[in-house]
Amino acid sequence: MITRSDIPETVQAVANTLETGGYEAYLVGGCVRDLLIGKTPKDWDITTDATPEQIQALYDEDSTFCNNDYGTVGVVTEDVEDERLKVIEVTPYRTESGYSDARRPDEVQFGTSLEEDLQRRDFTVNAIAFRPATETLVDQYDGAGDIARKRLKTVGKPDERFSEDALRMMRAIRLATELNFAIESTTMDSITANTGLLGKISVERIADEFLKIIASDNPMQGIVFLERLGMLNFVIPELLDTIGCEQGGIHAYDVYEHLLRTCQAAADKGYSIEMRLAALFHDIGKPATRRTGGKNKEYSFYGHEVVGAKMTRTILKRLKMPRDITDTVVSLVRWHMFFADPDEITLSAVRRTINRVGEERIEDLLNLRVCDRIGTGRPKEQPFRFRKYKAMVDEALRDPISVKLLKINGDRIMDITGEKPGRKLGYLLHALLEEVLDDPSKNTETYLETRVFELLQLPESELIHLAEAGKEKQADEEAKALKAIAREHKIG
Repeated sequence: MITRSDIPETVQAVANTLETGGYEAYLVGGCVRDLLIGKTPKDWDITTDATPEQIQALYDEDSTFCNNDYGTVGVVTEDVEDERLKVIEVTPYRTESGYSDARRPDEVQFGTSLEEDLQRRDFTVNAIAFRPATETLVDQYDGAGDIARKRLKTVGKPDERFSEDALRMMRAIRLATELNFAIESTTMDSITANTGLLGKISVERIADEFLKIIASDNPMQGIVFLERLGMLNFVIPELLDTIGCEQGGIHAYDVYEHLLRTCQAAADKGYSIEMRLAALFHDIGKPATRRTGGKNKEYSFYGHEVVGAKMTRTILKRLKMPRDITDTVVSLVRWHMFFADPDEITLSAVRRTINRVGEERIEDLLNLRVCDRIGTGRPKEQPFRFRKYKAMVDEALRDPISVKLLKINGDRIMDITGEKPGRKLGYLLHALLEEVLDDPSKNTETYLETRVFELLQLPESELIHLAEAGKEKQADEEAKALKAIAREHKIG
């Protein structure tokens, strides 16, 4: 049972202001659900019989804002450290009607009763209200009972709820995943029947729900739900191609299950959203690159990390993910094979890999390798091998792996050579870095200053070639990998 002591004083103060002003104030939705479950709510929402204008009239002009079509008023609190309590949203009771686009109501009316307001909500577990002033729980759809049964069920007929807002189908998957609830059979059948309505939903809203699934404790369960209910095609259809794509060798699972288990391993370790996405996509290029060869007809996947990186960028761009997330995930997918190949592990190779993925992400690349191994069905990375990789990374990080760590800089080059500011300075520095990545002992003022004069004698085209040798080698490798499969597959 919920009591006032479960509610932060900041939230109580907003509710008290409404009650003192002569209006009702109920906590509603996810915060009430979470309190009944015993979780700390992420957000605190209040509903009231006051109109938006009446709500704002209770506060100073600078203390509130209202910027949506649903009459929601944000009440800005003061001197609160908890980010979740800096703005408390207050929404008038309302009814909605006419959902011609399966996304939003054609008409919204304020000033209705609490009972009518709860009637329009999505799931019974979200249609529970609590009034702090009287410690009254209003639960006309037995949401508390469904919480006890760990069951997700729509308010009223599921076909009607999903036709009002098709995104509720993905929200059902997300909530079932986050709460570890089962979806009630009638609700499940309705989702299967109405999946096509997701085509009317913007990619941004779909991506937002998808990211919440990936950020949950059980992303594997959520993706399985999406696939079995026919919704994965609206999010990441490329994953469907991995189903049934056998790998053989050390892999106990097909590519699809391997990707899901690798993503789950990243979630189990509490890794970032970028790591979870990289885990989910790291082998997505395998179906396009799978070949059968040799006496034992074993499968090979040459260039799958290159193809996978291109596919990953296409997917995340389509989902309109932020550029920084996209770049990080693509980089991890592109280079995830590095620590899988012991023959590639030289200090020079480690330094170049750190240079490619960034010092701040090399630890992620190591951890992705561990999740990848777990996803094959083996418990963890071989300890002795992982310790070797980690030791080599630690050693390489003591060496110069970027231009800023060279024992010379642009100002010094201009001082000793008279060179003017411009692109040529950048070429000089990167040409020097290429040498130092191969041999860190060359990172001395004496050697680098001498070498600068030698490099300045070269034609600019040759200098550029030396400066971009690493990029050119990488581009050449990727072009060869893509060319090898271009005749049979088209990768966007």
